[in-house]
Amino acid sequence: MAKSQQTYSKKEKEKAKQKKREEKQKKKEARKAEKTPGIDFVYVDYNGNLVDTPPDPSMKVEIEAEDIVLGIPPKEEGEREAFDPVRKGKVSFYDSSKGFGFIIDNENNEKYFTHVSGIIDEITENDNVSFELEKGQRGMNAVKVKKV
Repeated sequence: MAKSQQTYSKKEKEKAKQKKREEKQKKKEARKAEKTPGIDFVYVDYNGNLVDTPPDPSMKVEIEAEDIVLGIPPKEEGEREAFDPVRKGKVSFYDSSKGFGFIIDNENNEKYFTHVSGIIDEITENDNVSFELEKGQRGMNAVKVKKV
């Protein structure tokens, strides 16, 4: 007599799968039975909050399509601030033999690198200077450095 094709472990695995399917189906039916009626429709009130009651029509505000500004609103002439690119600072380190140094900004105490190619006047350490900033390879560099 020939042996059956299924082994004992295959039968056990099949039984476990069937049991798992039945449990899943029972949980699904239990959730359906417990389902409570929720909010099916949501409104947005005049403050932008989600509510389950319709908003009061007397609070409605009419807005013209032309009044809606897309993007950045244009600035008035009086609102513009005058930007002065010239900054003031103090030379914290300068090596004239190597041709570079660092300047500390008076406003924000940031340290900026400066190279001999961006220096107009002869400077030494602890000199008060005026300078402009320029984007360099490793950050902002002080250029057009003048003694004050």
